[in-house]
Amino acid sequence: MPPNTTATTSDKPGKSGRKKGRKARLIVLVLVLALIGGIAFGAYWSVSTVRASFPQTKGSITLDGLSGPVDVKRDGYGIPQIYASSDEDLFMAQGYVQAQDRFYEMDVRRHMTSGRLSEMFGKSQVDNDEFLRTLGWDRVAKQEYDTKLKDSTKKYLQAYAKGVNAYLKGKGAEDISLEYAALGFSNDYKPAQWTPVDSVSWLKAMAWDLRGNMQDEIDRALLTSRLGPQQIAELYPQYPSDRQTIVQEGQYDELTGKFEQDGGDSGSGGSSTDGSADGTGSSTGTGTGSSSGTEGSALQSQLSGLYDVLDDLPAAVGVNGNGIGSNSWVVAGKHTITGKPLLANDPHLSPSLPSVWYQMGLHCRTVSSTCQYDVSGYTFAGMPGVIIGHNQKISWGMTNSGVDVTDLYLEKLSGDGYQYDDKVKPFTTREETIKVAGGAPKKIVVRQTEDGMPLLSDRDDELVQVGKKATVDEAAPDRGDGYAVALKWTALEPGTSMDAVFAMNKAAGWDDFRAAAKLFDVPSQNLIYADTDNHIGYQLPGKIPTRAKGHDGSIPAPGWDSKYKWTGFIDFDELPYEYDPERGYIVTANQAVVDPEKYPYTLTTDWGYGTRSQRITDLIKLKIEGGGKISTDDMRQMQLDNRSQIATLLVPALLKINLDDPDVREAQELLQGWDYTQDADSAAAAYFNAVWRNILKLAFGHKLPKEVRVEGQCLWVDPVNSTGPVDDTGKVRECGRRDGDQAQPDGGDRWFEVVRNLMQKPDSDWWTTPEVGRRPGADHNRDKLFERAMIDARWELTAKLGKDIDTWSWGRLHRLFLKNQTLGTNGPGFLQYLLNRGPWKLSGGEAAVNATGWNAAGGYDVVWVPSMRMVVNLDDLDKSKWINLSGASGHAFSAHYTDQTGKWAKGELLDWSFSKKAVDDSTSDTLVLKP
Repeated sequence: MPPNTTATTSDKPGKSGRKKGRKARLIVLVLVLALIGGIAFGAYWSVSTVRASFPQTKGSITLDGLSGPVDVKRDGYGIPQIYASSDEDLFMAQGYVQAQDRFYEMDVRRHMTSGRLSEMFGKSQVDNDEFLRTLGWDRVAKQEYDTKLKDSTKKYLQAYAKGVNAYLKGKGAEDISLEYAALGFSNDYKPAQWTPVDSVSWLKAMAWDLRGNMQDEIDRALLTSRLGPQQIAELYPQYPSDRQTIVQEGQYDELTGKFEQDGGDSGSGGSSTDGSADGTGSSTGTGTGSSSGTEGSALQSQLSGLYDVLDDLPAAVGVNGNGIGSNSWVVAGKHTITGKPLLANDPHLSPSLPSVWYQMGLHCRTVSSTCQYDVSGYTFAGMPGVIIGHNQKISWGMTNSGVDVTDLYLEKLSGDGYQYDDKVKPFTTREETIKVAGGAPKKIVVRQTEDGMPLLSDRDDELVQVGKKATVDEAAPDRGDGYAVALKWTALEPGTSMDAVFAMNKAAGWDDFRAAAKLFDVPSQNLIYADTDNHIGYQLPGKIPTRAKGHDGSIPAPGWDSKYKWTGFIDFDELPYEYDPERGYIVTANQAVVDPEKYPYTLTTDWGYGTRSQRITDLIKLKIEGGGKISTDDMRQMQLDNRSQIATLLVPALLKINLDDPDVREAQELLQGWDYTQDADSAAAAYFNAVWRNILKLAFGHKLPKEVRVEGQCLWVDPVNSTGPVDDTGKVRECGRRDGDQAQPDGGDRWFEVVRNLMQKPDSDWWTTPEVGRRPGADHNRDKLFERAMIDARWELTAKLGKDIDTWSWGRLHRLFLKNQTLGTNGPGFLQYLLNRGPWKLSGGEAAVNATGWNAAGGYDVVWVPSMRMVVNLDDLDKSKWINLSGASGHAFSAHYTDQTGKWAKGELLDWSFSKKAVDDSTSDTLVLKP
């Protein structure tokens, strides 16, 4: 049966299915003509070529390996709900359906996690593969599968792989996706069979992007080349004492060795792995630690080079580990209209096409010992189960906890080994062969320390040479044979996170949920909880290291000194949690988990600074004070809150600045009476954010060391001596630093706090205005710098948006482009045009609850987003709401490629059917998979 192509693709009503079908055929025809007329390549394209990969969504298909029939019901947005009578059939069908919609995405992901991108994309990916092979995600995943996971988990992974391979059976690459057909012009690559380890490896990629503070470790070490301890402390302020932590009604009990809720008990006892805590007490501040002796030329040079390597890596779900956060909160029934909890979640990740998330439901026709699941939510294409969502009894959400689970070590080399105290230990080595499409294979040697730390600096020849010649000023005057940088990371050890996914999917209450959380070792996430019995909760899970006194993980440490090694891991019963707090709500938005004065372990020195969490808390309090009740739509409206918290601080000061230029005064007047909301049509938001960007540039850009890299710095420049992708204006996108560039802050939550503190120091050195052209230099005055920023912002926006401020709007600057993550970013121009979508003009902004993040270093375009939004109603699950960033399909000309994006951009949510009746009522297509 042919696939259904009549589902709505936009928010505009009134178009008939026939007209939509005609439009779809026209698009396909344009594609065919473009490919034939513009490219040739000796290949013949037709309508059938493009449509061949579209999934069959009606009728029936026979699959070997099923024990009984499986129904796949899709709604008008192509979102599948699967019904089966056994666990294995359920997950086999999940694999088949996800492969129908997203196999190309799945295939690229597994090549990334295994360091085999060169097999698909040729020599351009060799450097990335070398680094990924050094990390060895797939090797760890295989150990995990072989030695750690439960037999039931392995059965589900095998069933899932069986379903994916059933889809692949008998298909050529051109039958799977347009991207494969395009790759076929220059590459004879053919997709291989899916394996269970391919699914497990994806968790390692997710953990890498959510790994915590490794970039901050590097930055702090590099800052010492120009800045003193006090200046660095000003750039990494203490966590604000007036900001609420996630857990407020509990603390660590030294007598029991457990974390206990006020008046309660956390459960069975335990202690850290080796019985030792780090005892540092504080988890915030500059965190210079006692490892600052590594701040010599070796570390400076090695880390600066390492930045280049890290910046080039493809991001799995984040912005290469930087700038990512999320919101989640849960409100107890005593504060809701329904009398049962409401739970909201919107993870902030880098935008991608298709979205990193895949919506689906997994339903056993009858829940029993042979078929145990009735769950719906968001998962990743390539992984069985549901990552975030709800079952028939509980719901859960996640945000990144940001706990520090990575440390960089500077290793002193000696011969073929490395120094450790007074001994020289040999490296463990392995040889890896990287196959390259269209080229010769390349062999590399990966070196690891005795405790499994790979040498990251081996992956760059320049870093190797620098390490051989460098010295470390104080910590190790005898440089031996040079230095190397090694990584210690919890995800490089086999774990049980895949077990946790299935355990959470079938959890029936708080005890089950915590038992599942105990298995969720990496990445460490803030887990929020609600159930139909009117309980709410929070749990911090994860394998979180303890460190010796004096080493807080904030900067790289000397690997030759055993006192800097990890001493163990925090026992689960010592990790912070909260259950039915008296206040009746729990908010997590990457802020500090617990008051560091009440907790003996350093979880991290780099929390988010609580800007979003405080705003969400204020919105909840505003609603419930005086006995008000919160509705599902109230939760949605909170997710869309666009208020700029830094504007509330700066605008009063900016309005006091006397300006001579009438054009600049005209722009300043936009801020008069502005309510600080960053709506897409707001001219005031456009001007304020331009002023904010210029404040950061003037105050910090020329004062930071040039070695400090900028998160996501991408500029559109004239195409002179550049090989970057071209945009629709004929300009070229260049990412990373070029010679002569200034370092610039990214404009994130930490910089809000930096500027907030400096507002009390109007004569601080940071407010020194740099000399530019004929303008006065070295103004040592905050208000003078603000004046300069307002002038520069006025003329910046004049150049970008025109002189008439009546035509200005935030959305014209703050745009979202959705790009296919392979050929849409690095493919030929015609393919980028065909595969990419946008722009959308967005509301929201940096560190707003509606966190459509942008980067002050690179411009105003959106670099991370609420990658999905959901609100779960525990009183009636069928009244829950959800939305995805793109759509269910990864096929570029499917009706479901970006059919949710328009609604997402407007802040709308879709109905989320769960019960059998609700699913049946919303079903557009039904496919029966038969044994």
